[in-house]
Amino acid sequence: MLLQRVITALVLLAILLPALFANSPVPFTAVVLVLIAAGGWEWGRLNGRGQAVSMACGLACLLLCLAAWQAGWTTRPLHGLWLAAGAAWVAVAALLLRAGVAGWPRIPLALRLPVGILALWLAWLAVAQARAIGINFLLSVLVLVWVADIGAYFAGRTFGLRFTRGKLAPSISPGKSWEGVWGGFLGVLVLALAWVAADRHFGALVPSLYSRLLGRGWWLLAAALVFLVAMSVAGDLVESLVKRAAGAKDSSRLLPGHGGVLDRVDALLPTLPLALMLSGFTSP
Repeated sequence: MLLQRVITALVLLAILLPALFANSPVPFTAVVLVLIAAGGWEWGRLNGRGQAVSMACGLACLLLCLAAWQAGWTTRPLHGLWLAAGAAWVAVAALLLRAGVAGWPRIPLALRLPVGILALWLAWLAVAQARAIGINFLLSVLVLVWVADIGAYFAGRTFGLRFTRGKLAPSISPGKSWEGVWGGFLGVLVLALAWVAADRHFGALVPSLYSRLLGRGWWLLAAALVFLVAMSVAGDLVESLVKRAAGAKDSSRLLPGHGGVLDRVDALLPTLPLALMLSGFTSP
C-alpha cells in the first residue's frame, strides 16, 4: 500500500508540476479539467448510478468547464458568482452536516447529481482563475488546505480529546477532533505569516492570498483564515458523509493507494471558490 501511494504521488507530481510551472496557464488548467471530469464520474457512482449515468456526469462536468473556458470566464472577474458560490457552500454544508448520514438518502437524486456537478465545475473554474492570477496566488490556496489537513492530523493524534469532551463529527468521521481543527488553524496561521514575509522579502510580483487579505487589515486575514480552515473541514466532512451513506470507503480506485479524485480534492471544493470570493474583497 505504501509503495502504491508513493508511486501514484510521484506520477501525479510528474504530471502536475510541469503543467503548473509552464509559461501558460493552459496546461495546468487542462490537467485539472481531466481530474474534475473523473470526479464527476465518481460522483455518479457514489450516488448509486451505473456506468452510463456516471460517465454522463463526468461528461457534463467536462462540457460545463469547456463552455466556461471558451466563454473566457477563466480570466474574467466573476465577483457575483464567487459570492453566490460561497453563500451556497456555507448553507448547503451546514444543512447536510446537520442532517447527518441519515439525511442524505432523503435528498432527491435529481437534486444531488446536478449540485455535485456544479460544485466540481465551480472548483475547476476557481483553479483556472487562480492560475491565471498567478502561481504564487494559486499555491497559497492549495497549500493552505494541505497544511490545515496535516496540522489537524498531528494535533488530533497528539491532543485529541484532551481539551474537549467529544469528537468533531463522530457519526460522519469518527477520527476527527476539535483539537485537530484548531491544530490545523494554527498551522495555517504560521503558514500565512511566513508566506507574507516571503512575499515581502522576495518582492512577489503576484501577491499570495495572504498578502492580499493583509492589505485590508489583520482582522480580515485572521477572519478569512478561520473561515477557510472551517470550510476545508466542512468539505472533507461532506464527502465523508456521502461515502458513508453510500457504504463506500473511497470515491473510487482511480489513484492507487490514495482512493479517488474526490478523496484528494474534497477539502478544496469549497475552499477554492471561497478564496476567489475573499480575494474579490481585496480588489481596489
